[in-house]
Amino acid sequence: MSKPLILVSNDDGITSKGIRVLVSIMKKLGEVVVVAPDSPQSGMGHAITIGETLRLSEEEIFEEVDAYKSSGTPADCVKLAKHYLLKDRVPDLVVSGINHGSNTSISVLYSGTMSAAIEGAMEGLPSIGFSLCDFSSKADFSHVEYWVENIAKQVLENGIPKGIALNVNFPPKRNEPIKGIKVCRQADAKWQEEFAERYDPNGRKYFWLAGNFVNFDKGEDNDEWAIANNYVSIVPCQYDLTAHHAISQINKDWDWTDLRED
Repeated sequence: MSKPLILVSNDDGITSKGIRVLVSIMKKLGEVVVVAPDSPQSGMGHAITIGETLRLSEEEIFEEVDAYKSSGTPADCVKLAKHYLLKDRVPDLVVSGINHGSNTSISVLYSGTMSAAIEGAMEGLPSIGFSLCDFSSKADFSHVEYWVENIAKQVLENGIPKGIALNVNFPPKRNEPIKGIKVCRQADAKWQEEFAERYDPNGRKYFWLAGNFVNFDKGEDNDEWAIANNYVSIVPCQYDLTAHHAISQINKDWDWTDLRED
């Protein structure tokens, strides 16, 4: 049997430490093709390039792996792979990461890492976004390799429901081994933003976004709890943002009968 075809992308850029770790793991499981941004794209969310040129070039950066860097966003990279580079083939798995920093809770909406995975899900492909909850430049990825490999194996063997991407977050390396996996929900938390007002050398005002992450969730069935307690969190995510539970409530409580355009 032929090896599974695995597409690898990320948002930290093609030269990041996390993608090197991810590629080395995926090479054990199948044929790997990398399409990743040529520079960091953190916080880009699901942005795509529509008003500028989009460039793609081959890079000899990973041993025995076809790799390409793109001037576009993470979502662009998956689109280019699916509809241009691999237009005559169908990836068996799309993996994104390993992100250098957390993508738990509300961060999934801003995450370029997860947007690459969600773009894969939009194309009907089994997709996973991997993130390490450690922003240090010296972050150690060694403790996540076993888990990345086995989660990817589970997806290759068992699949994922159509339209779903897995948001997988790992705790930082601690003195004790990771306890296991929690398949859970997204925590009720948010960023409380602050804008620092500053001035450039020419006296022109600019702003620098800062803020703090605040967790309002007291439950023990969410991704923030899992990470805090040294578990791997897996949150199944969907791109259909419809609040289905609100449809019946709005139809019940709102009165449309007298609304007519003359």
